[in-house]
Amino acid sequence: MNSAIGGIVWASLAASALLSTVVPQASAAPADEELATRIENGAPAHPRLFFTETEAAEIRTRIESDPLLHAVFAHLRGSADAILDQPPVKREQVGRRLLGVSRTCLQRVGYLAFAYRMTHEERYLRRAEDEMRAAAAFEDWNPSHFLDVAEMTAALAIGYDWLYNDLAPETRSAVKSALLDKGLHPSMAVTGGWVSGVNNWNQVCHGGSVLGALAVLEDEPELARRIIARAIENVPRAMREYEPDGVYPEGPSYWEYGTTYNIILISALESVLDTDFGLASASGFLKTPEFYLHATGPTGLFFNFSDCGPRGGIAPAMHWLAQRRREPDMLWREKRELQDFSNMTPHADGSGERMLPFLLIWAQAIGELHAPRQLHWHGDGPTPVAMHRNAWEETATYVAIKGGSPSTNHGHMDTGSFVLDMDGVRWALDLGGQDYHGLESIGINLWNMNQNSERWTVFRLNNLSHNTLVVDGQPQLVKSYAPIIAFSDDGNAPHTIVDMTPAYEGQLAEARRGVRLIGKSVLVQDEVRSLEKSASIRWGMVTGAKATISDNATAILEQDGRTLSLRVLSPESAKLEIYETENPPHDYDAKNPNTRMIGFKCEVGAASTETLAVFVKSGEAPDGAPVVAPLEKW
Repeated sequence: MNSAIGGIVWASLAASALLSTVVPQASAAPADEELATRIENGAPAHPRLFFTETEAAEIRTRIESDPLLHAVFAHLRGSADAILDQPPVKREQVGRRLLGVSRTCLQRVGYLAFAYRMTHEERYLRRAEDEMRAAAAFEDWNPSHFLDVAEMTAALAIGYDWLYNDLAPETRSAVKSALLDKGLHPSMAVTGGWVSGVNNWNQVCHGGSVLGALAVLEDEPELARRIIARAIENVPRAMREYEPDGVYPEGPSYWEYGTTYNIILISALESVLDTDFGLASASGFLKTPEFYLHATGPTGLFFNFSDCGPRGGIAPAMHWLAQRRREPDMLWREKRELQDFSNMTPHADGSGERMLPFLLIWAQAIGELHAPRQLHWHGDGPTPVAMHRNAWEETATYVAIKGGSPSTNHGHMDTGSFVLDMDGVRWALDLGGQDYHGLESIGINLWNMNQNSERWTVFRLNNLSHNTLVVDGQPQLVKSYAPIIAFSDDGNAPHTIVDMTPAYEGQLAEARRGVRLIGKSVLVQDEVRSLEKSASIRWGMVTGAKATISDNATAILEQDGRTLSLRVLSPESAKLEIYETENPPHDYDAKNPNTRMIGFKCEVGAASTETLAVFVKSGEAPDGAPVVAPLEKW
């Protein structure tokens, strides 16, 4: 998971405003009444979060009987062994965040506690106690950046519950007091913000708080009732963002973060109170594995729009979703990731993927899987996206494109941007986000989403660095929303068309972009119409390949022993150029080593139209190019 995760924007989201209505409040009362009854009937004995002692035996049997799960557990246990020699966490804040410490504590406590429950080896128990006592002794868990509190609350709640019966009495008392004083009571002091927000903070902060509440349920039933009722009322606000098709507006690596905590919340409620109060049935939520599956290209790299990292790892949430929907084939990507993960040597310091225990709780034995039936997928919502591929093999051709708005949480000026995989190589890439702390530490107001804010001076965040259009050197319009207006999964001409016009309001009268899969090749075509003034338009594609321009309209890209031809079909006057991406313009911009942008500029006269069409094909020969036809005839 991207270590940069943790930034926040409390700005209103233009796309959400266009597509969503306020979550109704009237339905909360019946859930609250049911909740009070379930709490009144008493909490089951510890351990109760996610799996009981009886269910632990079932998990142990599943791990022992499946070679892949057995290898994953061996990795976890190896990491737990390494943690034994590490000193406990210290309260070391980086800028405004304690988040790294909270996540380290969660990873350590989770690994150690799970290893203890599977093996009953006391060394894991005692080391987990040391970790929990250290975190419990912190002066606070940094409530000014509440993700830090949420993840620390999750860490200690899991340790407290899973190890409850074997903890030393003084440890149990210290951890419970810390959960109350540094986790749950501070959460109840929050109004607005993440409590009623629509982004990953909602899911993570409610998820961590509910874990803490369920851990101390028998001692603090009224506090627990209030925290759980608040989550039942407000988490649907974030879950509405998956509507209608399951797209996560913040991108696939933030999907891993927000969706995993959302499922942890649901799973915890079901394990302790035997209901999720209808949360999992939220429209769009159970469709979301398709988004995550298709957002990963054949190279294993994400379509990493917004602040997302370039690739993910294991995704425990997918195992829960596959089991919930009884569709094991949706684990096509996950099986490969697990196989790669199981062959890795644990880190010497014991660090690792903090959600790994949940994978072993939720995963079933993975047998032979069938490739997904769909080659082409799209989803609407605050961030509409579409992905096309010609096969599910690692060497398949894959092109993905997005619409939406720069105003979404963690958004970039990347409306119309695309990525491209072919022959096992990522040819058109997204540079991704930039480390938040590094920018914040020099005074960049990174979370101001206004049109003229400092955020948009950061090279990686504006449209100068993305595979889209730049008009007269100007940024895209932040409060715009670009819809997908056409999508076809027809085997002869699969394509997607995005109406980018709103992103260029005041710059162009019209701008539409289509991507089309032609066999194993791809056509990217723009149709633009100028205002009552001329416009200079730059077309660009960032690549990590060596680029050689062979004539004005043709270039050969070389990377990892493969070649790709790129040919401008329209306009005839186009002259390919190489633009700088490795060394961006500001001293606060991150370097982008071994990258460059290939593109061209097009001058469009006043009140005129122009077509920009670029054809990319495997190999050096740019022949076989299609005839350029209007987008409306695709």
